[in-house]
Amino acid sequence: MTAIATDALIAHDASAVAAADAVIAGLDLPAAGIGVDDPATGERIAHIADIDVDGALRAVETADAAGRAWARTTPRERANVLHAWHALLVERTEELAHLISREMGKPLAEARGEVKYGSDFVRWYAEEAVRPAGGFRDAPDGGASILTRRAPVGLSVLITPWNFPLAMATRKIAPALAAGCAAVVKPATSTPLSTIFAVQLAVQAGVPADLVQVVTTSSSSRFSEAVLRHPRVRKVSFTGSTEVGRTLMRLASDTVLRSSMELGGNAPFLVFDDADLERAIDGAFAAKLRNGGQSCIGANRFFVQEGIADAFVEGLAERFRQVKVGGGLGAGTVLGPLIDTRAVEQMGAFTSDAVERGATLLAGGEALGDGRFFAPTVLDRVPADADLAREEIFGPIAAIQRFSSEAEALERANDTELGLAAYVFTESLDRALDVADRLESGIVGINQGVPSNAAAPFGGVKQSGLGREGSAEGLEEYQSVRFYNIARRASS
Repeated sequence: MTAIATDALIAHDASAVAAADAVIAGLDLPAAGIGVDDPATGERIAHIADIDVDGALRAVETADAAGRAWARTTPRERANVLHAWHALLVERTEELAHLISREMGKPLAEARGEVKYGSDFVRWYAEEAVRPAGGFRDAPDGGASILTRRAPVGLSVLITPWNFPLAMATRKIAPALAAGCAAVVKPATSTPLSTIFAVQLAVQAGVPADLVQVVTTSSSSRFSEAVLRHPRVRKVSFTGSTEVGRTLMRLASDTVLRSSMELGGNAPFLVFDDADLERAIDGAFAAKLRNGGQSCIGANRFFVQEGIADAFVEGLAERFRQVKVGGGLGAGTVLGPLIDTRAVEQMGAFTSDAVERGATLLAGGEALGDGRFFAPTVLDRVPADADLAREEIFGPIAAIQRFSSEAEALERANDTELGLAAYVFTESLDRALDVADRLESGIVGINQGVPSNAAAPFGGVKQSGLGREGSAEGLEEYQSVRFYNIARRASS
């Protein structure tokens, strides 16, 4: 790919910037503190408070006090507030999308998609809150009845990543509120603004002002060590790397916290000879370039059967060559900047390592402009010992390996300690279901590249995490099951 001029890359539509900055101006942010930068330009767009440990603990106590009253509200009351929040999120879609694009860099069209995805969780849990839970049964030996009920698990600490700053917040906050829990939310310091705005809208919708506390801090480790040991905290939910997840699980074990961990991925993308070629290319394009490849379920390792490989590789490379790279608020942008220059440098290192080991570069492979962008890249015949064949890429590189048999593909796909998402493309329903059953993964996209849905239980196996988000299972993560043993009078 020919390098694009820096000015063309970072160009933002002036009206789009103004729309985003108007939202930022209304957030009542401090004049100094942690800087938030536009990743396309490096421009400082806001400051956020750097809250110390004492401030974080005060937030815990404030949320907990409000949570005691919230836990006594009826499911219908909670559902009505969540419906009102959903309506505000939909009403303010354009402002939210511009804000997401400004702070995170994703193209405006994708940012609108994130607002839709994030607001879907709020609507889902508004509806899920009033669905029946619990049960009643007779004890097998007679003489008693067993009543089961669900109660709020308690104050929940929600730690969200930078790559989907709105959706990852609503995916955690909405079920917590639906279950009757208070929450302390710690967004990523690089992308906190969407969360702050979303919580502001939640308060406008009727969520008690103290119930959801947003804590921004430059020291995630000090925050976690203090807050997770607070006796009123009963739940932690984290989305991020497996390494950090292990640390949080060790901290959570000290007070036996209920834990949900959505951790790293190393998703295999399997294309069999009988796949529909165009559908497979479309799916690969979406699974790889969505969010610039900065997604935990993004396709990481492409395994393509030999009979279809040449056509698939050339078709995908041609699609990648046509991608418009630019600032997220620029007209027609398909691929925005990576989150920071270190990420761009890592993509360059991955590419160089693969080529040195024998991979063939067919598209991209270079940093663009001022080093904040990386060209969409296709590498064919990537050796299994290359770094990007073993590590989570988190960028716009499609690393393709070829295989001959189904058994070989499955063995290589499962050869990882991670198991979040996987993809299977084939026109055989029997093969699709059989391969999906044998993949060691919590999520499988069959003939589609974007499997996420608010109605689906999102989560992984192996070292990709514990628990589920979305669907009915996501609500259960914020509930404790209790049973009452009710003595029955013996019949005369």
